[in-house]
This record gives sequence, structure tokens and C-alpha cells, in this order.
Amino acid sequence: MHSLTRFQRISSISHGLLRPAFFSVDYSQKENIDNLVKNNKVVVFMKGIPDEPRCGFSNAVVQILRMHGVSYDSHDVLVSDSLRQGIKKYSNWPTIPQVFIGGEFVGGCDIMLQMHQNGDLIEELKKVGIKSALLEKAEKDNDKK
Repeated sequence: MHSLTRFQRISSISHGLLRPAFFSVDYSQKENIDNLVKNNKVVVFMKGIPDEPRCGFSNAVVQILRMHGVSYDSHDVLVSDSLRQGIKKYSNWPTIPQVFIGGEFVGGCDIMLQMHQNGDLIEELKKVGIKSALLEKAEKDNDKK
């Protein structure tokens, strides 16, 4: 059995959309991941840490969240194989990175990129009380005109 602290290699920099599926995740693992996912408004399970992503997809998610000025908790899945496999079972999503907003699974890099491009990410962030820095910039630019 793993304790929550074993899973936490958090790089706090703030603060999930499809409901996670629990399939074969054991109860203690599910409870640990639940605690991680619900600890902040935005949570990212990635390879590496935000200052040093260890894969291009994780880096892309970091860059998208950075553009939006979003603070989040990150968890390096390379530190624990149990966490890496557990988060895949928890979300029923086979790849890393994984992003949760408001405790709900959003998706990986491809979905985050699509949401960024079509404006849906701004709306999802609003639902949890986060105002995108891109929206703030656009509003300031409009005020200047």
C-alpha cells in the first residue's frame, strides 16, 4: 500500500471534465488519486516537472497552461510506476500527460491543444473560478481601442 506522500512530487505553480472510470484501480490507490485530483482546481500528471518536462507532450501542456497563466499541481509519473499505471486506470486514458480541472478528467495533450485553440479551455477554467491570462489580455487590448 502506498501512502499519499509517496505519490506527491508536487511542483506547485493553481488549480478536471469527463468523469474518471475506476475499473481495476484498487480502493486505496483510487482514494490516493482522488485526493491528488481534488486537491487543486487544476492538476496535471506528467512526465517530469513543469520546469523540466521529460516529454514533448508534457511540455506542450505546460506551455498551454503557462499561456493562460494557470497555477496548478503537477505530479511526475516517472517517480512512481504505481502512480503512472494507477492514473491511467483511474481515468481510463492510456497516455500521459493527463489534466484534471475541478476534479474532472479533461484529457491529454491533444485535447488540451484543441481546447486552447477553440476557446473551450477559457470556458472550462471559468467554471472553476480561474480567469485566463489570455482573456485578460484581450480585454485590456479592447479597452485601449
